[in-house]
Amino acid sequence: MSAAPDELDRRLIIATQAGLPLVPRPYDLLAEQLGVGADVVKARLAAMLESGRIRRIGAVPNHYALGYTANGMSVWDVDDARIAELGETVGRLDFVTHCYERPRALPDWPYNLFAMVHGHDRATVLARIDEIAALLGTACRSHDVLFSTAILKKTGLRIGGEG
Repeated sequence: MSAAPDELDRRLIIATQAGLPLVPRPYDLLAEQLGVGADVVKARLAAMLESGRIRRIGAVPNHYALGYTANGMSVWDVDDARIAELGETVGRLDFVTHCYERPRALPDWPYNLFAMVHGHDRATVLARIDEIAALLGTACRSHDVLFSTAILKKTGLRIGGEG
């Protein structure tokens, strides 16, 4: 485990935890706010990525605003001996936004693989789920899809600004 972040790392995390500033040169603006150079901001973020303190830096599009209003969490009962291999394969599909393994909750919940599929309509999502089923083949005993009915605000861990 790496050492705790120093004060500059902490301030940088607080400044970026809700996202990068939506300006043409976000690292320059952060650098100005923190009183350091943009090269320092970039180096610190790269080091935190490398150490695992932060997971990623990327855009988080609003799929509803982009017209992807049918959202289905597909759930799969996949052979445990093949879940790692097949989960990686499903996760690489360009229409799967996130894919992960979860423990079953037997007897009521036999599913151990989850894959989120977005589409412009339910028919598109269901067709893509059929593609996943074909890919999983006989390693999949059953599956279902849970469609979103409401938009929930999702946020990760937030660090307070106080010392």
